[in-house]
Order: sequence, then C-alpha cells, then structure tokens
Amino acid sequence: MHESVAGIVFNPTSTEVLLIKRRDVPVWVLPGGGLEQGETPETAVCRELLEESGLKVSVVRKVALYEPRNKLARRTHFFECKVLSGELKTSEESSDVQFFSLNKLPLMPPPYASWIADAAAHNPNTLYKEIEGVNYWVFFKLLISHPILVGRFLLSRLGLHYNTKS
Repeated sequence: MHESVAGIVFNPTSTEVLLIKRRDVPVWVLPGGGLEQGETPETAVCRELLEESGLKVSVVRKVALYEPRNKLARRTHFFECKVLSGELKTSEESSDVQFFSLNKLPLMPPPYASWIADAAAHNPNTLYKEIEGVNYWVFFKLLISHPILVGRFLLSRLGLHYNTKS
C-alpha cells in the first residue's frame, strides 16, 4: 500500500495556516507527499515541508491517520509541525507558498479543508478516520467543472508531472 504524509504549520497565534500552490496541478494544498523507501512518516513530513516550502520543521503531534475509501486517495499520516528555521520559498513542486487566515482559506480540493479543521480543533488524541470528500461522484463533478486540472491530477497519479515555472 502506498502511503503519504501531509503537514500543517500554524502561525504563532494559530490563526493562519501554511499552504502551497502545486506546480503540476495548480491548486492550494497542505504540504506533503509520498513516503520514500524505508522512511518514517515523521521524517517524510519534515522532508516534504522543506522541499515544498523552504522551512525546516519538527513534528509537534500526529493529528490523524486517514484511511482511503477508494483508489482516489492514499493512507495519509497528518502531522502538525512547527518551524525551526528557513524562509518561505517556492520549489520545483510549488509555485507559491504563503500563510492564509483560517477564516479566509482559498478554494482547495477535498479533503484539505476538513483536515485543516481537524488540526485547528487541537484534539489531544490522534484521530483515526476515513478520508472524507474524496469519492467518485465528487471526482466526476470536478472532471466536468475543471477538466484540465483533473487531467493533470490523473497524470500526476501516474507519475507524469506537468510542472510549470511561473
């Protein structure tokens, strides 16, 4: 089973959250990606945040372990992280990196908004949940309304990344 990680970084007052705009599918998402061979989820989330945002982080807590309902998603380890050092910068994977107010989040594909809400609730226990909002009906609706983005998403799932420099 392929597994992935996602990380959330709040600003010091926990009123804003760090998001990246992907290059291959230009949408705002939480930083994250797949685990490499032999890598722990904690190491992977720190690596992904550094690669995608320019920030060196440490894990504060495991927010959740999300299980997929279908083949559109992967088992995902979700961590809250804190910044140790670095400056926000784009990369080959991200075309923009910035903090957004929890009250004014940009449009994001599912399930990111629900994951942000889970982390913002600051539950002391790790959540174990199915991934919400990622299903074939939602996929079909997105395909009709955003065919190019969905096509690019499908290509990225096949390992064919269309990265644009902007």
